[in-house]
Amino acid sequence: MAAVGGCSSDSSKSDDAKKQASSGPPGGASSGATPSGSVPSGTTSGTPSGKPPSGSPVPADGSIPAGPGPQPSYTVQKQPAPGSCHYRFTPAKEPLPDPACTPGATNPKVTQATLKTTICRSGYTAGIRPPTNITGREKTANAASYGYKGSLREAEYDHLISLQLGGDPNDPRNLWVEPPSPGHKEGKGPNNPKDAVETRVKNAICSGKTDLVKAQQAIARDWTTALDTLGIPGKPAKGETASDPDDDG
Repeated sequence: MAAVGGCSSDSSKSDDAKKQASSGPPGGASSGATPSGSVPSGTTSGTPSGKPPSGSPVPADGSIPAGPGPQPSYTVQKQPAPGSCHYRFTPAKEPLPDPACTPGATNPKVTQATLKTTICRSGYTAGIRPPTNITGREKTANAASYGYKGSLREAEYDHLISLQLGGDPNDPRNLWVEPPSPGHKEGKGPNNPKDAVETRVKNAICSGKTDLVKAQQAIARDWTTALDTLGIPGKPAKGETASDPDDDG
């Protein structure tokens, strides 16, 4: 996507699907994709439960916790207990994570003052992305946390606050197995509309049209309403993809 306001979009693909076909460690994926728009087997759309798996508790004021940030090397992070996390779904049946398990976590290196040297600099997210030998194992464990029974090849291991929006790279509070959206074509790998929303929000941040913290809060709360919440005009066109996908494993 073209640069906006002097800040170029990350050309290393989008922040939510870089490794679309990856399914984690061999044998880790379950068979039998969940039909688009349905609640994955073993999950509910009721009241979220569970606790953040590590780090400080979610602040009472609803602010987003900061993660440890980019690391010279990453280690596999412990995920919530199996079955302790529960998907929510919008009226349009788009999936949202359990805020008790996945409230989001920010990258402390990304602030309003460092935008030009971090997320608004081409190539930034590629340099901080955890490797698939780490995220693949996390993805399999997180699928158990959420009770996801569909094919992991069709689901994203998604940064709730994507790397291009200043999300923490490997804090377990910022990662979840995102089921396919309604209308997803089986066999195509992860390709969710959340990706394109994130790119539009990133471009608005880099062009000075919206504030970083407000954008992170809007995405963490509900990515399907983030553009309206932030006053970003237009909607991602059907089939539009993100400039910096984020599927990790």
